[in-house]
Amino acid sequence: MSKMTELRKHSKGHAGGFERTVLGLALTLCGVMGPTLPALAAHGTAKLQAQVQQLLDRMQKMEQHNAELARQVQELTAQTTKAQPPPLVLPSARVDAERLARVERQNVALQQQLDDLPTPAPESDTPPPAFTASLLAVGQNGNAGGAASGLQESRANYRIDLTAELDAGTLGDAKGKVFAQVRLGQGTGLSTVPSYTSTLNTTAFETAAGLNDSFGILAQAYYQLEWPLGSTGFNESSPDRLVLNIGKMDVFGLFDQNKVAADEGAQFMNNAFVHNPLLDSGGDIAADAYGFAPGVRLGYFSRSDTNWAWGASVGVFGAGSDSATPTQNNGANFSGDLKQPLVIAQLEVSPQQINGEPRGNYRLYAWTNDATTDLSGQRQTHSGVGISVDQKVGRDWNLFGRVGYRTSGDAQFDTAVTAGFEYAGKSWGRPKDALGFAVGSLSTSKAWRDATAGGTLTGYEASGDETIAELYYRIKLNERLSVSPDLQYIARPGGNGNAPAVWAVGLRANLGF
Repeated sequence: MSKMTELRKHSKGHAGGFERTVLGLALTLCGVMGPTLPALAAHGTAKLQAQVQQLLDRMQKMEQHNAELARQVQELTAQTTKAQPPPLVLPSARVDAERLARVERQNVALQQQLDDLPTPAPESDTPPPAFTASLLAVGQNGNAGGAASGLQESRANYRIDLTAELDAGTLGDAKGKVFAQVRLGQGTGLSTVPSYTSTLNTTAFETAAGLNDSFGILAQAYYQLEWPLGSTGFNESSPDRLVLNIGKMDVFGLFDQNKVAADEGAQFMNNAFVHNPLLDSGGDIAADAYGFAPGVRLGYFSRSDTNWAWGASVGVFGAGSDSATPTQNNGANFSGDLKQPLVIAQLEVSPQQINGEPRGNYRLYAWTNDATTDLSGQRQTHSGVGISVDQKVGRDWNLFGRVGYRTSGDAQFDTAVTAGFEYAGKSWGRPKDALGFAVGSLSTSKAWRDATAGGTLTGYEASGDETIAELYYRIKLNERLSVSPDLQYIARPGGNGNAPAVWAVGLRANLGF
């Protein structure tokens, strides 16, 4: 029995007993003592009054006790009501049925919406088409002593290149792609006194259509197949691969590459620093008038060793493009056969950084070309070897060097050595800028010294080395645009010790997308 119940019974018991006691006492007094009241009036009045007073006091105490019990009962009732949880109201069967029906209707509607959605195309690892566009603009001013006209000259030119790279399906395990490049421009650049370097501005491009015309050419268009070889490496990429290219190509995009000195749009503009001078300025590549040729290249490349990557390539390209010289095959411009091509082979090694990027590249290559000519313009085979090196030192220095040596054939120079660097502008608060400097030496060949002896052929006797230097500072204005002030110097141009030095100052702007 709870405390509250006991209190309630206790309170009720006391109240009932008290009432019965008072009533009985009154009746007794009236019935028993009534006849004797007069006699006792005098004697018992005081005693009776005392008894009545006792009864009244007792009655008052009991009332107070009952009031206290009632208060405690109320407090306990209130506490019990707060402690009890609210009554559980169970939903009726009718409400449950309605909710279930509503949920089922919602599920049907959602499923219908899913069924109406278009079926997503299956995921494909086919890369999306890649497109690039670049606009180069160059202005140069040359000194009078170095100009072919003997007058101080200023020239401007522009060049636009558009490229597209598209997925071209698969052939067995090989992935195919198509690469195409369109080039157009206007302006031939400065005309200097005869020199071995051939041009101060490799960006200059103009077709034979005319000085007032700006026509484009299909510079490159080739198909590439790449076979993954060996076990699958990190990120599902094979460490070894075999690559085949066939079509019209830039030979220097596949051979004699260099990370520091190969891009005339952002790095050095003098042709002697863009490629191996024997191949380009010296003419041993014998490409078409714009530097491209049809051919095929096969290369094997391995990254199985985490410390070193290496590759080996061989290419065969059409050579000769001078239609005015019948002794040439003119295979480079598709106007002759390919019986005497340019054959070139290259071996390359690259030390790898922890992140897998090459810290440097070392390339050794050799070539032979049956479509080249001797000093008199008659067909003659030229052969040679070359080295191209680029090396990263620290975080800001990038060094480069090239060496070329002609092993057979006659030309104006037969040895070329070039070297230089590019230094990032982090130390002066311009980390995306770069300062570049290069110097080179082109040595007059014995055949050319003999041919010019007495000065009857050229008006001077060629000898010694032509020395070239170039300095540029590339300012990165934003992620698309850069401008580069440029300074060039040529001493003893063409091996002519009496010729004044050639100076040229210029400004290049490069906008790329």
